[in-house]
Amino acid sequence: MGQSIDFYFDFSSPYGYMAAQKIDALAAKHGREVNWRPMLLGVVFKQTGMAPLTQIPIKGDYSRRDFERSARFHGVPFHMPPVFPIASQAPSRIVLWAKARDPALATRLAQALYAAFFQDGLDISNPDVAADVAGRNGADRTAARACIDDPAVKDLLKREVDAAIAAGVFGSPFVVVDGEPFWGLDRFDQLERWLSTGGF
Repeated sequence: MGQSIDFYFDFSSPYGYMAAQKIDALAAKHGREVNWRPMLLGVVFKQTGMAPLTQIPIKGDYSRRDFERSARFHGVPFHMPPVFPIASQAPSRIVLWAKARDPALATRLAQALYAAFFQDGLDISNPDVAADVAGRNGADRTAARACIDDPAVKDLLKREVDAAIAAGVFGSPFVVVDGEPFWGLDRFDQLERWLSTGGF
């Protein structure tokens, strides 16, 4: 088994959602495991001067069209949520809380929370909604809701975001494999070649 793949993602990222549908299978094909690492694009944007694609003039209309087209291309169910973008602290804290106890559960919850947002249109920025999703997917709903307000879990997410920025992460999805960074779903072909060849 090779080194794990660091998969950085924000729950408000459509491309992160699409990448999340593919990353585990891609890693398994090449004998790797995935380290799912939620982060907060809002914090990164403050440092980079970037903004959500949908809020950028001209680019916003294109991005909405590209979200839909890219989902069709990759065969991923997708519906633009009625509220977008969202703050992603609540689902991110749940995933980090679960990861400290059961990494497999954390991955399942990340997938379920992404699906709740980009398939079902649920506002997972709402702590109660995020906890409900977690409860329906194998977590203790009460504990999941409590972790969102837990200062220790808040601090854990802050440290994760700081670590992501220190690692050079500035978008979602962002993958680091063998020290090599790949930004965006459109770099997954390069990522697969890297995994197949051991680098290029």
